[in-house]
Amino acid sequence: MIENTTPVVTTPAGAVRGIRDNSGELYRAIPYAAAPTGARRFTAPAPHPGWSGVRDGTHPSPTAPQPVRDFGNLDMTPYFGPGWVRGDEYLTVDVRTPAADNGNRPVMVFVHGGGFVTGSARAALYDGSAFARNGIVLVTLNYRLGIPGFLDLPDAPPNRGLLDVLAALTWVRTTIATFGGNPDDVTVFGQSAGATLVGALLATPQAKGLFRRAIIQSGNGTGAFTPDQAHRVTTAAAAALGVAPTAEAFATIPDERFVAVLPALAGLDLRTDTATDPLAGLSPFSLVLTTHPADTLTDGPARDVDLLIGTTTEEGHLYVVPQGNLECSTEADVLALAARVYPDPYAELAAHRASLPTATWGELRSALLGHALFGAGTARMAHAHAELSGGRTHVYSFAYRSTALGGRLGAAHTVDLPFVFDLADQPWLHGDNGLLGADPVPDGLAAAVHAAWVAFASTGDPGWAAYDPQRPVVEVLGN
Repeated sequence: MIENTTPVVTTPAGAVRGIRDNSGELYRAIPYAAAPTGARRFTAPAPHPGWSGVRDGTHPSPTAPQPVRDFGNLDMTPYFGPGWVRGDEYLTVDVRTPAADNGNRPVMVFVHGGGFVTGSARAALYDGSAFARNGIVLVTLNYRLGIPGFLDLPDAPPNRGLLDVLAALTWVRTTIATFGGNPDDVTVFGQSAGATLVGALLATPQAKGLFRRAIIQSGNGTGAFTPDQAHRVTTAAAAALGVAPTAEAFATIPDERFVAVLPALAGLDLRTDTATDPLAGLSPFSLVLTTHPADTLTDGPARDVDLLIGTTTEEGHLYVVPQGNLECSTEADVLALAARVYPDPYAELAAHRASLPTATWGELRSALLGHALFGAGTARMAHAHAELSGGRTHVYSFAYRSTALGGRLGAAHTVDLPFVFDLADQPWLHGDNGLLGADPVPDGLAAAVHAAWVAFASTGDPGWAAYDPQRPVVEVLGN
């Protein structure tokens, strides 16, 4: 730490006190919208009324109501953070900046993942110190989750969690200059559910003018529920809570009951005559849209936005290895999964078997999951954006294999995040049960991946050729 550790910034809503350290300045728990309490949990985000005096921005904010997530022997605490930290005012941002001055620096806005039901800006993996050291202003945000964020109700606006992200980006547009950022040079990026939300922004008319670049890490451009699928979730939630399926009725229910009822919604069969389950039963919540974002990019700002997009090479391992299913999965398990997520499960299984002729049933299960949850939607989004934008799409594949869980975790979903945030050397990510395993990561890999993200946010070029649908170039990171 260095001297003068309590800088103060005056924003349009009021003054905020932060902290100064060797990476720059950090301002936490700044509200971008009014607290979503009572009936307001089911409305569009309302403007925050502001405050008098100097607001304490040295401590993290509460988090959205959420359940505990269990990944067996794998320690996912750095990813999920502290879980539900109770408090009304959780629609907040944290800002990590080199200095709150007139620097006019590139801005990156991160949207966390967690299956639309968990996660927060408090997760240790989202420490923005490395970005600040490289001249980036990093904003991390919280948004509504679960029933308040994504349950589709006839008398409430849909996709309220997405509306929260839009409100946070609007806050960035009007306020980030006071923290040394350039409001005309914003890159929005997210991972998993957060990446799916970023993909939706590309197809959302209200997002026009709010960001210049986007990064989609392990998202799904075809992961939205149809209104019919969402109706099944709403009906089940209302029955479990014993109320009418309306926002008016749900507004009388405390958050504790919303969290407690989530297990009753797990595993719902969302297959219909026209749609498979895009999330394979792993979450009862997603965006609710009549058409997937990858197919409606012309509706939003996508044409004017540079895109960096990719996946890890073994995404499905996160949902197979910690649970012990890499070794014990059977042909019946794999067929049941294929039937849930593919229109023609036998053809899809045959195609995966042909490309992985020596794979075990557990490895096939992982490959099917990874393709259904992330791979297919990412490929469709990359192709659609490249055709629309005229060559401003860059695609990657993250291949470094974590040695966690006896070397079996591999290049699973989320393994890329410590490299993007340049935290891969942190001891809390290591050990056999840590996300990166007991072995040290290759020298320079985290610095190189992080530098590519910084370069893309600064110039639109991560350091490799753009993606051409006719001659697709995919950069392999960590091979």
